[in-house]
Amino acid sequence: MRAAIIDTPGSIRVGDVPDPKPGDRQVVLKVGACGICGTDLHIADGHFPPTPYPIVPGHEFAGEIIELGADVPGDWRVGDRVAVDPSLFCGYCGPCRAGHGNLCANWGATGDTVDGAFAEYVAVPAANCYRMPDEMTWEQGALVEPVSCAVHGVRRVGVEAGERFLVVGAGTMGLIMQQLLQRAGAEVTVVDRNTARLGRATELGARAVAGDVAELDGERFDAAADCSGAVPAIEAAFDSLHRGGRLLVFGVAPEQARVALSPFRIYNDEITVVGSMAVLHSFGPALDLVASGAIDTAPLLTHTLPLEQYPEALDLMRSGAGLKVQVLPGGDNV
Repeated sequence: MRAAIIDTPGSIRVGDVPDPKPGDRQVVLKVGACGICGTDLHIADGHFPPTPYPIVPGHEFAGEIIELGADVPGDWRVGDRVAVDPSLFCGYCGPCRAGHGNLCANWGATGDTVDGAFAEYVAVPAANCYRMPDEMTWEQGALVEPVSCAVHGVRRVGVEAGERFLVVGAGTMGLIMQQLLQRAGAEVTVVDRNTARLGRATELGARAVAGDVAELDGERFDAAADCSGAVPAIEAAFDSLHRGGRLLVFGVAPEQARVALSPFRIYNDEITVVGSMAVLHSFGPALDLVASGAIDTAPLLTHTLPLEQYPEALDLMRSGAGLKVQVLPGGDNV
């Protein structure tokens, strides 16, 4: 089959690899769509420590079941259309047994630590598959994974109706976060230095938009979510909080990055700082949100490219010219 392959950091190609075979309790999918995430850029650059090389990346995906492995539960059939939670938890470490599989001591994910879905076919655990409604497109199915990450993030930081929330970053994740917060009744201000993205935030109902936190004239917020992973943005979001405020560190910063936050203010103003890591009991709810239209996916998807143009798709994402860029390995139809 054809697949995108990262042989070593910075060495990216599209070539032929063996077709996957389903292991016990696995299925093989014909991939309908797979989205590019910021993590894919980190993997391509060698900045995502869990990743072994070579690897076929791709963890935001949906497709059609074409083969069943041994001991797959009987309710799955060839031809089923599914979106897939890429999470691979061991199930026996301390965090897993405590219900925190996303913090698994042996954490893995399809496309991050084992071969993923920037390919014609991919093998995945049947337990990670979620059946898609007939009317859901492959592109929408591939957006369920980022929505599931944002659902977990909102649960981590909490939100109450009437709160004023700052979202830093108007990329795909920021716009999903904005929609979830507004659905919970928050008034959301969105900031992004790439001001070309702010029009979408306005269309989706943002209370206000700006190119920088400094442009908000000292406005204070009940809570803030950084969806950029940029150190100055995280620091500015922290500084924008009311006493008793909450900061969600949601964007992925480089592992070696450090931020300067006032410990006195965290103490004196009782500021809460929380992180959010990937997916946790949130994939099913995310699929329901996308299927029902509660999350508007149309403004998020800006580019779809064939598999052979995977390197160009990465460049689009890296340049900021694209919002959600997806690859369609099977063309327009599966």
